[in-house]
Formats: sequence, C-alpha cells, structure tokens
Amino acid sequence: MPIISSNPKTPGQRFLRRNKQVLDKKRPEKKLTEFIHNKKGRNCYGRITSRRRGGGHKRLYRQIDFRRNKFDVEGTVKAFEYDPNRSANLALIEYADGEKRYILAPEGLKLGDKLFSTDKTLTEFTPGLSLKLRNIPPATFIHAIEIEPGRGAAIARGAGVFAQLLGIENDRAILKMPSGEQRYLNAECRATVGVVGNSEHQNQQLGKAGRNRWLGRRPRVRGMVMNPVDHPNGGGQGKSKGGGGRQHLKSPWGQLSKGFPTRAKAKTTNAQIITRRNGKKVKKGK
Repeated sequence: MPIISSNPKTPGQRFLRRNKQVLDKKRPEKKLTEFIHNKKGRNCYGRITSRRRGGGHKRLYRQIDFRRNKFDVEGTVKAFEYDPNRSANLALIEYADGEKRYILAPEGLKLGDKLFSTDKTLTEFTPGLSLKLRNIPPATFIHAIEIEPGRGAAIARGAGVFAQLLGIENDRAILKMPSGEQRYLNAECRATVGVVGNSEHQNQQLGKAGRNRWLGRRPRVRGMVMNPVDHPNGGGQGKSKGGGGRQHLKSPWGQLSKGFPTRAKAKTTNAQIITRRNGKKVKKGK
C-alpha cells in the first residue's frame, strides 16, 4: 500500500505520512478479544522498570491463533482488521465448522481465499498455509515460526518481516532469520508460508508528538542534557570535556551502551547458531 500525505489544514498534518490501507471498518470479534491491564512500565510494586511508557488510548487485545492447531479444516478469509497491539494487520478466518480465529495477515492474501493447517506434504504453497518446517521446500519465505514444537509462533511476526528456509538436515531445519543470522531449528516446528503484510508500516511518519502519546510512548530526555546527579553523561554546562556527553555513553546506572555485544555468552541456544547477524561464522564448541 502507498504512503500518502494530505494537504495540511492543521500543523499536525504537515509532516504526517500515512499508510493507505484497505481494511474492514468493523468492530473486532467480541469472543476473540479480552482486556489486558496497561502496566505503564511498572512492576508489581508500582516502581518504574521500563521508562518512557504510560498513557495511551484504551485498547482490547485480539487473541491470535499462533499455534494453528486446527488441522485439515479449511478456512475462508472473511475480513482484514487493524490491530492496535502490533504493526501487522489481522485476517479473520472462518472455518468450515463455524469457528472463527485471527491470524497475522500475510502479503498476497485476499478476501475469500482458502487456507488451512496440515501435517501433510503439499505441492502448492500459497500465503497463509501452516506447515511443519520439514514439509516446506527450501528457499521459501516464511513467518510466524515456532521456537519449540507446539509452543506457538515467536519468530518473524512484525509487519513486512520474514525468514527464509535454507534447507533441512536430518531433524533440523536451517533458517535465515530476519536479522541475517543463520541458525538451526527443530524441523517439527510449524511456520506460515509468506511474508507478513503491511510492509509500508516502517515508512509512516506520525507527524506530531501527540500521536506518540496516543500510542503510550512518553517523552524521552537525553542523558547528556540532564544534571550529573540524574545521569552519568549529564552536567558540563553544555558540551565539554568534563561532562555533557563527552564520556562513553552509559545508562543511568552506569552500564556502557556501546562497544560490546550484550548477548549472554552462556546462552544455551548459542549452539544452534551457524552464522551470526554480523556475518561471522560461529566456531564449533563455542
């Protein structure tokens, strides 16, 4: 879908760039929604653990079928809907037995299209089909991928995102992740064929600060412009050698923010990585 701008009648429209989408203007399915408390970045004691969150418009959570465990029952695409909780749009699927479920809407899916989830080997692979990795041909673009069989999709769920299946080795599948990393996954894990839709989402411009507040994002203040008591990079009467951002960049608690990887060296899934996102191959035994 194209990015459009409007004739600015107000200051907020001057820099606004919107993604023109053809969505069904309908209320979400009542049985597939639930209320989730907005924690506003606070823990169970009311202390802020994630800064710069709060406010925002009320929204209902849409229950999405990430497991795709309704096997060999054909479903029909009934509507495409907006989801305020994620960048991707949703497709409402009505199955032959009358049950309705939401899935992430892939590119190329249209109203009235048929799709299903199966463990059988197929000859045609259209967007929206859910299969085991071992039943998908190499070089296929996939999304909504499980990390463990039956756990539900956890990889490649954002707008315009996809991974690529490179091949199958015994009981393991080789995937090229959205980050460029190549890794092994259990070949019994499920994935959905195609690319997640709404790929122009990243090219939108909100146009004004108020739209960020509607999304629950509070203002962000740079550490460099704070006082020394509030941030390690603060102070200095402007930019200076003694303060004001000339030090190594840190968090408010003194953790260096640049210059070294933050991934845990002892992470158990490191053994499944073939090539890291920076292009370096992982040596065996590390």
